[in-house]
Amino acid sequence: MPAPRRLHLGAFMRPVSIHTGAWRYPGAWPDANFSFPRLKTLIQKLEAGKFDAFFMADHLALLNMPIEALRRSHTVTSFDPLTLLPALAAVTERIGLIATASTTYNDPYHVARKFASLDHISNGRAGWNVVTTANPDAALNFGHDEHMAHGERYKRAREFYDVVTGLWDSFADDAFIRDAESGIFWDPAKMHVLNHVGPELKVRGPLNVARPVQGWPLIVQAGASDAGRQLAAETAEMVFAAGGPIADARAFYDDVKARAAAVGRNPDHIKILPGALVVVGDTVEAAKAKRATLDGLVHYESAIGSLSIALGVDARAFDPDGPLPDIPETEHSKSGRERAIAIARRENLTVRQLAQRLGGYGGAAIVGTPRTIADEMQEWLETGACDGFNVMFPYVPGGLDEFVDQVVPELQRRGIFRTEYEGTTLREHLGLPRPENRFFAGAARAAE
Repeated sequence: MPAPRRLHLGAFMRPVSIHTGAWRYPGAWPDANFSFPRLKTLIQKLEAGKFDAFFMADHLALLNMPIEALRRSHTVTSFDPLTLLPALAAVTERIGLIATASTTYNDPYHVARKFASLDHISNGRAGWNVVTTANPDAALNFGHDEHMAHGERYKRAREFYDVVTGLWDSFADDAFIRDAESGIFWDPAKMHVLNHVGPELKVRGPLNVARPVQGWPLIVQAGASDAGRQLAAETAEMVFAAGGPIADARAFYDDVKARAAAVGRNPDHIKILPGALVVVGDTVEAAKAKRATLDGLVHYESAIGSLSIALGVDARAFDPDGPLPDIPETEHSKSGRERAIAIARRENLTVRQLAQRLGGYGGAAIVGTPRTIADEMQEWLETGACDGFNVMFPYVPGGLDEFVDQVVPELQRRGIFRTEYEGTTLREHLGLPRPENRFFAGAARAAE
């Protein structure tokens, strides 16, 4: 009989809690986003819980919300992920380290070099979350007066991926001889110069970093738009999906896997992890009370600011107690806009009610006891809605500790989550193959 499917768990850790009220919750660490000692403690706890990966989102500008809302946000200051993760690599051994790097306001050579370096520093635990920046204010930080159009961002992203992965293949795995007797450090015949010239990008190469331990760092993507799904199907190995009703999650899961098969990829080589805020209580009622406390800590200034970001328009002018008006398309995140509109229409919410929902955290949530949480996660896994979850914690350290100490053992007792890591690299945790070098296929890997 085939082995039972097992969950994969990532931890969404920038911000350390996605909920707007998290930093105000009794017992929370208000400074955790910008405290290395706090983050070190949190990642070591996650590694003790055998999490697949620690994931840091990134933003290239302050959130584009009114200052009245921004002043209440714990996301206003955070570390640069590719500065922080190498430091966290030094205090951990197995947990994966995933960071966002935008294809809109970066150059491929920078991204390739930094993630290759992180993969070597961590001995094969790096992952690159490929994103197209949605915040138009980021353009102003990089010398542009206008934000790149949605379609153009995805065209650039697809070419950007080809360039970065090509740069990672600059050297064969066995290129570095290091023969002290002959004085030959490396073999020039084992180096490829990319010489990429495309519609958006021009990059000569080669990369001045040896091929990463994993061949390529793990490719991670998010995005529910049609363009985002197609990009994920063609390139991603892990997809951070939006939550929502389980039927919608199954439809997304089937769609992305079918698209992958249509372009000749093995669908099993894409792991889909919906995001879920998980609130643990001794009883279901106690867990719901925790969530209510969290939501009660969100000021309306924050709520309407979050709604404005989701919709891509300033929602402060809307009638708070009226229905959501028609919202035009913008060059902001299309999936975020569509998700907010769908919630409002499906539940007949007023602007105020929708804002309060999105102001704390408007995505999928699993609220209950360790047993009921495990029940729900198991149902999603076994009915084809996911391969695991990207877990968001209601506050830290308490919410994270409760998940690791109470939910993880319940998942392990059911045989649907590991008790020990399967290997040392992030790809080994996920059961994913190490990609062959496209320019030196079949070349022997350097000595282990």
